[in-house]
Order: sequence, then C-alpha cells, then structure tokens
Amino acid sequence: MATAASPIGRVDGLGPSKDQVMEAPVPFPHRPGQKRRPGVAWFVAIPLVVVAAAAAYWMLGPRTATVHYVTVPTTRGDIARTVTATGTVNPELTIIVGSYVSGVIQKLYCDYNTKVTVGQICAKIDPRPYQMVVNQDKASLGVAKAQLEKDKANLAYAKLNNERNRWLAERQSVSQDAADIAKNAYDQALAQVGLDEATIDQRQAELDAAEVNLGYTDIVSPVDGVVVSRNVTQGQTVAASFQTPTLFLIATDLTRMQVDTNVSESDFGGIKEGDKATFTVDAFPKRVFEGTVTQARQSPQTVQNVVTFDAVVTVENRDLALKPGMTASTRIIVDQRTDVIRVPNQALRYAPGGLASAEAPAPGIATTAAAASRLWVLRDGRPVSLAVELGLDDENFTEIVKGDLRPGDQVIVAEERGSAGGRSGLPLPRF
Repeated sequence: MATAASPIGRVDGLGPSKDQVMEAPVPFPHRPGQKRRPGVAWFVAIPLVVVAAAAAYWMLGPRTATVHYVTVPTTRGDIARTVTATGTVNPELTIIVGSYVSGVIQKLYCDYNTKVTVGQICAKIDPRPYQMVVNQDKASLGVAKAQLEKDKANLAYAKLNNERNRWLAERQSVSQDAADIAKNAYDQALAQVGLDEATIDQRQAELDAAEVNLGYTDIVSPVDGVVVSRNVTQGQTVAASFQTPTLFLIATDLTRMQVDTNVSESDFGGIKEGDKATFTVDAFPKRVFEGTVTQARQSPQTVQNVVTFDAVVTVENRDLALKPGMTASTRIIVDQRTDVIRVPNQALRYAPGGLASAEAPAPGIATTAAAASRLWVLRDGRPVSLAVELGLDDENFTEIVKGDLRPGDQVIVAEERGSAGGRSGLPLPRF
C-alpha cells in the first residue's frame, strides 16, 4: 500500500535515513496581483541591442553622397590617323662599283666620303698582264695585215696569168688544161685575200677585247656622288672569276634621301602614294623630319612568319643631317581632318556609375560616318546624355560629325564619389 509523500523524505525504508535527509528550501509563494521583478540580464541585453541597431543604421542607413564630375572642354582642331613603322634611311640611288677583271689592287684614289665625278679613277688594278695581251693581239693583227698584202700581190699575178692563158687558149696556142689551171690559181688567190681580210677583223676584235680588259684595270666612278663604302685595300687581290666583287658604294645625291619602312600587312592597305609622313632618328631625337610617300611597293617580306611591306618615304636632306643607315621611327598620315569638333576618346567610354558604354569605340579603332554613340555633358551642374555621330578618330581625339555639341561644352570623362560627412571617399556600397 502506497504511503503519502513526506515533505522531508521517504520513511518506507527504501529512501535515505532521517540523518541523511537534507533540508530542501521551501519556495516563496507568489501572491496574486503582485508584479514579478525583472532579472539582471535584461539590464545588460537592452543597451547592447540599442548600440547594435545604431551601428547598423550608421553603416547601412541612407546617407547623402557627393558626386564630383571630371570634365574636359570640347575643342576644335585637327585629327590625323597615322600608321607607325620603323625603317632605314638610304640614298635614293646607290651605285655598286665592282671589278670586271681579276688582279692585284695597285693603287687607291678614293676613300670614305670622297666626292667623285663621272669617269674619276677610284682604284687601279695592276695592268701589266693585260698590257701584254694587248701587245700580242697587236702583233697578231700586224701579221694578218702583212699576209693580206702578200696575198693581194699573188692575186694580181694570178689574175694576169689567168687572162693571158685564156687569150692563148682562144687562139689554140695553149691547151685548155693550162687555161683551167690558171683560172683555178686566180680563184684561190681571190679567196685567200678574203680569208686574210676576215683574219684581220678577228685579230682586230681580239685586240679590242684586250684593250677593254686593260681599261677595266682602272676602277672609275660611273656617276657623280659620294663614296659611302670601300671594301678593298691596296695590295689586295681581286678575283672576278665567278662573280663581280663589290669595291665601292657610291651614293648619287645625299641631299635627297629615302626611308624604307617596314609596314605590317594590316596597316599597309591604307597607305598610298602622296601621303605625308614624319619621322625622327636617334641622332636628332628632338627634330622631326617631314617627307612624302613616293612608293608603296607590292613586294612582301616575310620574317619569322610576319609579313611586312615596304613604303618608301622621300625626304629633303639639304643640310646633310641624315646619314645612310640611320634608323627612323616613322608616322605616316593615312587620313586627316582639319578644324573639326573633337572630344577626348575617354569621354566616349564614360557612363554614370562607372559602367563603360557598349557603343563607344576603343581608341585606335576605325569608325564610319554612320557610327553613333552617346556623350555625357555637364550642363547646369547636372549630367546630360547627348546622342552624337562619330567620325575620324586618332590616338587621343574623336571627331563629332553630328550632335548638339559645341566647342567649350564640358564633356564628362570620369566621376568621383564622396560622403557628405567626409567619412569615406570610396564608392558607396549597394544592397
């Protein structure tokens, strides 16, 4: 049978003994209508929540941001599209002076930078071997001429003998065989004279060739000019058996030079004869030389699978400042506009919020007359979008063909954002 629970413990012998039972606290009875007092934790939690809410509002709450626009005025000026290339300065005409005959260089009369005229001797090859050949051919020619005189005398006798025997044969004074022998002797004498004359012509041709070779021992300048290269020294043996050796290089006129430029195949299509060009050389970095494209050679040059073409730029060199072989950095003007409304290329890439305009062309990319884009102009302190039609562009500016844009208008190229309280100059976060 169950027993009633005691407020102190069980006495049925199964629980702790009376000595082991600890005295438990008796709860204070709650009276109806009496308010419960708040705990200490609420006095700590409420201020923390208030501080966190204030911090969140300060960080994420609305604030007034100041936008500063960077503007550039619209200008009126020139726009030129150019093609850049490197080239080498060369004379317009360079003559290679070589040797037709072999031999030892006996004397040198020309050196670097020597001004020469037509027919001036620049070097001399030892002429003695060729002079001996000339003397031999002259002797052979003399022998041939003497033989001709001898055979002419024989021809005269054979002619008289043939006429006499023919007259006697008509009168039956000699036999017909004797007359035929005289006729044969005359014909042979006549043929021998013809042979001698041909031999004389042959000996004369041999003598002329020997004299030409003797004349080639004098290395002469074929043009008026300046020696720009000398590839031989005195006492050197020149061998002209297989190919003509180059002894001198003579520039005809150093007051007119040309720049042979290597233009890439992607840029060569826009180059034509008559285009203006400017270039600089390392020797005169602050001086700009002006020239004109005189040739756009249709001759490709392939180096390491890169195809280039030669555009020849002619330039005046009256002060002889340009020297053969100088490296020139050339800019060829392929298209140009003068006195047009233009804006910086950076303005075509601007859009509010820092987003690049999808319609704005990149600098250096060709645009057509029908190409259209948008510009942001600052008017009355507010950005205004304008639709414009673009024209020619270069590395810095783009031509405005149509649009409500006037010189002096402030086009926006960038923007800077900052907070009103000066707490942050960084772009505002967006949520």
